[in-house]
Amino acid sequence: MKIKIILLLILSFVVSNQSFSDDIYNQGKDIFLNSGNCATCHSLKDAGSVANVGPNLNEIRPDIGRVINSVTNGIGVMPSMLGILSDKEIEAVAYYVSEASIN
Repeated sequence: MKIKIILLLILSFVVSNQSFSDDIYNQGKDIFLNSGNCATCHSLKDAGSVANVGPNLNEIRPDIGRVINSVTNGIGVMPSMLGILSDKEIEAVAYYVSEASIN
């Protein structure tokens, strides 16, 4: 798991193509709002979600590795999304949350 996170972080630094990043960002936002069902529990200003079951992502501003770990393995009452979302979908929603929460 740690190797996967490290490789993903390296990839995010190496990839500087803005349109590629925008595609991942948009895909992640769609997953956050729809198939990932994240907006049901988490507040995130960019997504227009206001919920208070899980942490307010604008306040904790999680980095991409923290989001990947939480989405993959679950944490607290949050279930694992492994097997529900693909690895690429998990990476996309993690990228989206980590980027959107700092704005």
